[in-house]
Amino acid sequence: MARVQAAFFDLDKTVIAKASVVAFGRPLRREGLITRRTVVKAVSQQLIFLQFGADEEKLNKVRESMLALTKGWSRAQVAGIVRETLIETIEPLIYAEALELMEHHRAAGDRIYIVSAAPEEIVLPLAELLGVDGALASRGEVDELDRYTGQMAFYCYGPNKAVAIEALAERAGISLESSSAYSDSATDIPMLEAVGHAFAVNPDRALTKVAHEREWEILSFTKPVRLRDRAAKRAPIAAGTLAVAGAVALAAARVARRSSRRRA
Repeated sequence: MARVQAAFFDLDKTVIAKASVVAFGRPLRREGLITRRTVVKAVSQQLIFLQFGADEEKLNKVRESMLALTKGWSRAQVAGIVRETLIETIEPLIYAEALELMEHHRAAGDRIYIVSAAPEEIVLPLAELLGVDGALASRGEVDELDRYTGQMAFYCYGPNKAVAIEALAERAGISLESSSAYSDSATDIPMLEAVGHAFAVNPDRALTKVAHEREWEILSFTKPVRLRDRAAKRAPIAAGTLAVAGAVALAAARVARRSSRRRA
C-alpha cells in the first residue's frame, strides 16, 4: 500500500500570530473564568517570549500556573466559549502565508495537520475552521463531572509532539520521510526532526541557529488574513490568490517538485 505524505503545522506564531491561549483571554474573562490581571500577565509573558524565547523552566512555570487556574472549570463551558468566539478571536491572527502553504500541500495531495501544545478545546475547532485533516493537541484531565482537575492527561509539547506525529503516521499510513513540518520554536526541534522536510517559521534565536546548521529553510510569515467570509461559507482552506512573502514561494516550489517526482 502506498504511503501518503503530510504537512504538520505548529499553531502558535506559525499559523496564528500569537499564543492561542492568550488570544482567548478576553472571552474567558467575559465569562468570569479569569480576571483582568490574569490577562495582562499572560500578554506580558507572550511579549517576552516573542522577543527572547522561553526556556524549559519558564514554560513549565507557565504551564503549571495555567493548569492550576483551570481546576474546576467545566470542559463543556470552555469548549462552548471557544466555538462561540472563534471568529472574533482568531480571525485577525491567521497568517496568509500559512494558508497559502496549506493550499499548496492540499494541491500536492498531502494531508494537513495542526500540532499544538494548546488544549484540544481550542485546537480542534480551529482545525475545523481551517478545513485541515486533523489536529494533535494537549488534553486536560477531567473528573467524573467533566471538570478539569488541574492535571494534564497528555501534554503535546516538545518530544511529545514527535511521539504523537509518529503514532499518527503509523495509524494513517503516512510517510514521515516524505512529509513536512513547520514551527517557530526550538522546543519543536523533535517535531521538525521527525519529518524529511523541516521549515523554521519566524524562528526564535535557538531555532534560527539550528536551522542554519542543518540547512532547514527559514520562512517569514507577516501577513494576517481575515477568515469571516471563509467561515461563513464553511469552505475548507481558502481558494484564490493571497499576497505572500517570497520565502513561501521557495517552500511551495519544493512541494511542487516532490509532487512531480511522486507522479513520475
